[in-house]
Amino acid sequence: MKKAVFIIGLVMFLVGFAEAQEHKATSTKVADGDTHTPFGKYTIELLNEPLIVDGELATRYRITYENSPLSVTVVVDKEKKCKNYIVVSEGVSVMYKCNGEYFGINRIDEKYKKDGFVTDDKNLDKNSYFHQKFLVAGQQQEVNATTLIAAYYPSLIKENQP
Repeated sequence: MKKAVFIIGLVMFLVGFAEAQEHKATSTKVADGDTHTPFGKYTIELLNEPLIVDGELATRYRITYENSPLSVTVVVDKEKKCKNYIVVSEGVSVMYKCNGEYFGINRIDEKYKKDGFVTDDKNLDKNSYFHQKFLVAGQQQEVNATTLIAAYYPSLIKENQP
């Protein structure tokens, strides 16, 4: 009897361990912080499964919020001068862009439409959108840019509801 209980416990442990390793293998936590909105704290994970965007391999991040079921995917498309950060969720899809001089928000470029990325104004808080046109001067490291997106993105959603 003790042996059966031990074996069941061992199997349950191994299954849990395998699931944890599988999750760990598909994403890695890279940052966390606070949005100072009703969404609360955010967590950013680097997804280990890249995506093909505009014919090129693109890095992906997932942003989750403690007070919201919203999951946001950030697709990083490297360009000659800098990077485009395509931000996709059920709420609002936009693009943050680094142009070498500053980092800020834009509508999703036409070249991404063929990959299914578009900006829909239905849930977009336009006032917040225009306040995010210029977030910070200069080029940003990829994770730093993603933390800016995680912190500012919730205010883009009309009524800022989690």
